[in-house]
Amino acid sequence: MRIDRVAFAAALAREDLSVKRLAEKTGVSRVTISAVKTGKSCSAETARKLAAVLGADIIERS
Repeated sequence: MRIDRVAFAAALAREDLSVKRLAEKTGVSRVTISAVKTGKSCSAETARKLAAVLGADIIERS
């Protein structure tokens, strides 16, 4: 599953979260979050965890 990179970056900035802090809040590794941030795909569960914390529609629709 892909995350919209622009929406993801905007949500991180809006919530004033670092990758490290987002990892702590979601239980997703920093490596995975950094990969998602650069456009790599992730599992549906990871995408849901990130979207739940960021409170934004960050999942790309095909």
